Amino acid sequence: MTKSTKPIYKICECAVLIAISLSVQFFEIKIGFSGGSIDFIMIPLFIICYRHGVKYSFLSCFVFGLLYCLIGGKFGYGLPSVMLDYILAYTAVGVAGFFKGKSYLIEISVLSGCFARFIIHFISGITLYAITTSTAIDSIGFETSNAVIFSLVYNGLYMLPNTVIAVIVMSLLRVALNKLPKY
Repeated sequence: MTKSTKPIYKICECAVLIAISLSVQFFEIKIGFSGGSIDFIMIPLFIICYRHGVKYSFLSCFVFGLLYCLIGGKFGYGLPSVMLDYILAYTAVGVAGFFKGKSYLIEISVLSGCFARFIIHFISGITLYAITTSTAIDSIGFETSNAVIFSLVYNGLYMLPNTVIAVIVMSLLRVALNKLPKY
């Protein structure tokens, strides 16, 4: 492998991992009264972050967010919702790329990516969905007219289990990821 072919290998690997993320979205567990779900879509994105660093992480996560919204059957309430809940939220996962190749920090990497995504969803909840909190009581299981509490509970109900799963899976993959060829 020459130096000029390394980016091609990275791009191909990122494309395959994005495709895997898009594929595993169909294996999700809906959370009872929340609109969120438990899934494995972030695992391939974290593999990109761990292996290829910031540039490839942000770009790959951005592409995933765009494709997830367009072909994943997901929708939002207008363009601001699509931008925040899909494109920016998944792009934010790319912060995990700052910990590229640091296997001793893989849990911190995953936590930072999940937290960044949660923050974007939280902001979306307190801004875009604030007007619907009084009508969305069933989605969190109790009545509240406070947009901050609504957004915190609603997004926390699915982000917390997804974060725990991602940390566990990436911790288990640590050894295998270190044995893969470096590009």
